[in-house]
Amino acid sequence: MAVKVKKIDAQGKEAGAIELMDEVFGTQPNLHVMHLAVKRELANGRAGTASTLTRGEVRGGGKKPWKQKGTGRARAGSIRSPLWKGGGVIFGPKPRSFEMSMPKKMRRLAIKSALSVAATEGKLQVVDSFTFLSEPKTKLMNNFIAGMGLKEKKVLILVDYKDDANKNLGLAARNLPEIKLRLPLNLSVKDLILADAVIATEQALQEINERFGNHV
Repeated sequence: MAVKVKKIDAQGKEAGAIELMDEVFGTQPNLHVMHLAVKRELANGRAGTASTLTRGEVRGGGKKPWKQKGTGRARAGSIRSPLWKGGGVIFGPKPRSFEMSMPKKMRRLAIKSALSVAATEGKLQVVDSFTFLSEPKTKLMNNFIAGMGLKEKKVLILVDYKDDANKNLGLAARNLPEIKLRLPLNLSVKDLILADAVIATEQALQEINERFGNHV
């Protein structure tokens, strides 16, 4: 059965429906693969720069604090022992990579699953383009979002915001933290899942179909 989603106009009102490619937006969602994809995105976003010094790396401590016997105090070989204030750290973190790999077919399935969930749950809506934003004003973007009833909701917009035709969109939306712009070919499973609404241009849908269709 073909998947249909709402088409909206410049005022954010419903203006018909559009049929989507069943190969991409009608996939049976694989929740396990989606979970692995989100886990990978979160892991690959970690900097992995946490670092501590061992007792051999802390400056100083080369001289024995006091002689081994006769002082009545416990034996000590260095003031940089982990037992001392200012000493090294035992088994502390060192810079490392948290990067996780994932087969290409699984990544594609995760994206198609997330897109299918967005389409079947009614979160995905389509707009011709954003050329109706005649000026780079946040007010115009606010009016559009309010017209859709998405005020203060998390909105993901799939559009080529680097194109000059969408320059006003990028400037109008950058001061709205609840709105996130994504390139059609740089989709994030996490963003698709967390969004309350997903708005895509027809051009973006065409690019997604070309990338994730089974004919590729």
